Amino acid sequence: MDKLTIRGGHQLNGKIRISGAKNSALKLMAAALLTDEPVELRNMPNLADSRFMARLLSTLGVDVYWPQGDSTCRLNAANISSTIAPYDLVRKMRATFNVLGPLLGRIGHATVSLPGGCAIGARPVNFHLDAFEAMGADIVIEQGYVKAAAIRGLNGAIIDLPFPSVGATEHTMMAATLAKGTTTINNAAREPEIIDIANMLKAMGAKIEGEGTSTIRIEGVDKLKGVSYSVMPDRIEAGTYAMAAAAAGGDVLLEGAPAAEMTSLLEHLRKAGVTATVEDNGVRIQRNGARLKAVDVDVQPHPGFATDLQAQFMALMTVADGTSTITENIFENRFLHAPELNRFGADIRVQGKVATVHGVDHLVGAPVMATDLRASVSLVIAGLVAEGETEVNRIYHLDRGFENLEEKLNACGARIERGADTE
Repeated sequence: MDKLTIRGGHQLNGKIRISGAKNSALKLMAAALLTDEPVELRNMPNLADSRFMARLLSTLGVDVYWPQGDSTCRLNAANISSTIAPYDLVRKMRATFNVLGPLLGRIGHATVSLPGGCAIGARPVNFHLDAFEAMGADIVIEQGYVKAAAIRGLNGAIIDLPFPSVGATEHTMMAATLAKGTTTINNAAREPEIIDIANMLKAMGAKIEGEGTSTIRIEGVDKLKGVSYSVMPDRIEAGTYAMAAAAAGGDVLLEGAPAAEMTSLLEHLRKAGVTATVEDNGVRIQRNGARLKAVDVDVQPHPGFATDLQAQFMALMTVADGTSTITENIFENRFLHAPELNRFGADIRVQGKVATVHGVDHLVGAPVMATDLRASVSLVIAGLVAEGETEVNRIYHLDRGFENLEEKLNACGARIERGADTE
C-alpha cells in the first residue's frame, strides 16, 4: 500500500481542473445495463471506484472499452451473459449494488451480493428492496445475496421513501424507466447527481419529470437507446479543493467547478473569512493569511451542507479562531477522522452526532491513518497547514474518489510525495 508524505506550510496558488463526478459516474455506468445499444460516457473520472465498476460490468458480459488515461468510457451491454454480481466484487464498493435495478428492469431477474464499502454507518439497502417489491418484484435474501425476480416485468408504483435516500432514489428511478406504467417517488432525494442521471436516462428515451424536486415521476418505456453523455463536474472534489485552498491560503481557481451546486459550502466559507468568487470558468478561492473564523455546520440532505464535505470542513475548523460545532445528520459513525485530526494537535470532542471543534493556532505534522474516502482527504488538508511533515497511510481510500490528487495540489505549490506505506 502507498502513503502520502506532506510537508506543510505552503500556500496554494494556481488552477485545478475539476474532474467528472464520482457519485454520478458510477450510477451512469450501471445505467448502461438498461439498453442493448452502445453508451459513451465522457468526462469520466479515472478512479479506483470507477475502474472497479467497469470490472464488475465486464463480469456481467458488458463490453467495456476504457483505455488507461482516457476520460471516455464506452460500454455495450448488448449481450448480458450473467445476472449475478458476486460478493468478492460488491463487498468492496457500495455503488456496485446499483446493478440490481437495471438488471431487474431489463432482464427480469438478478442475484446481487449485499454491499460493503466505507465504515461510516450501516446504510442498509431496505429502501431499495422495498421499492422493487412495491413494483412487483419477488425478493429473497439468502446467504448474503439478494435474489430478485420480476419475470413478467416491473410495474409502476407509488414509492414513499421514509428518508430522502440518494441511493434509493437513483436506483428506483433507473429500474422504473423500463417498468409498465408510471412510478412516483415521493420524498425523493434532490442531489444534483440525481438530475445528472435523469438527464442521461432522458437522452436514452426515458420519460422522467420532477428530478431535483421531492417528487419524481417516471413513465415506463419499452426500450431505451444508446447515448453519448458527459458526466457532470464533481461538486465534492471542487468543495474539497476549495477547503484545501482556504486552509493553506493563497489564490486557486477551481476550473469547471459547479458553483450552483456548491451554494451551501461557499456560504460557509465566506462566513469563515474566505473569499469565494464565482467566475465564468469556475470558482476562485482566496485567503490572504488572515485567520479563519469558526463557523457551525449542520449537515443535511441537498441543498443543505453535504455530508461528503463534513470531514474536510472539520479539518478547516481545527485552525479557526473560536469554537465551532459540526452536526452530522445523515450517517452515524462518520466522525472516525476526529481522533486522527487530534493527532495533529487539534482539539475535537465528539458526543453522539455532534463534534465540537475548539480552534487552535497551529497544527503539527503527524503519522495518521485514513479511515474512509472523505475522511482521508481531511487528513491531507490538515497536513497542508501543519508544521513539519505528515504521513497519511492507507491512501487507497483516497484513490477511490480523487483523481490525481497530489499532482493537482503540487501544481499549485503543495509538497506531497507518494511512497510505500509503513504498514
